[in-house]
Amino acid sequence: MYAIVKNGGKQYKVQEGDTLLLDKLSLESGSEINLDVLAISNEGLLSFENGSVKAEVVEEARAKKVLIYKKRRRKDSKLKRGFRRSYTKVKITAISA
Repeated sequence: MYAIVKNGGKQYKVQEGDTLLLDKLSLESGSEINLDVLAISNEGLLSFENGSVKAEVVEEARAKKVLIYKKRRRKDSKLKRGFRRSYTKVKITAISA
């Protein structure tokens, strides 16, 4: 059994026991959340009815820094920037149709 959930404008295919990195939700570790369900597959049949996916917040953290470096040749023009994503790590605990 798997479900397709939506969070932060992105869609994820999840099963029980999976861990996801979602956009930062500002929740405490150990709290439970319900994710928006788009579809649920049960024994090969895909249904678009109401279902629920429960997840437990594992931690909130920041990813490694990604460096963006742009350089234009022969123009002495360069730009260096960095980006660090804040995320919430959740573990899927239950899927119900």
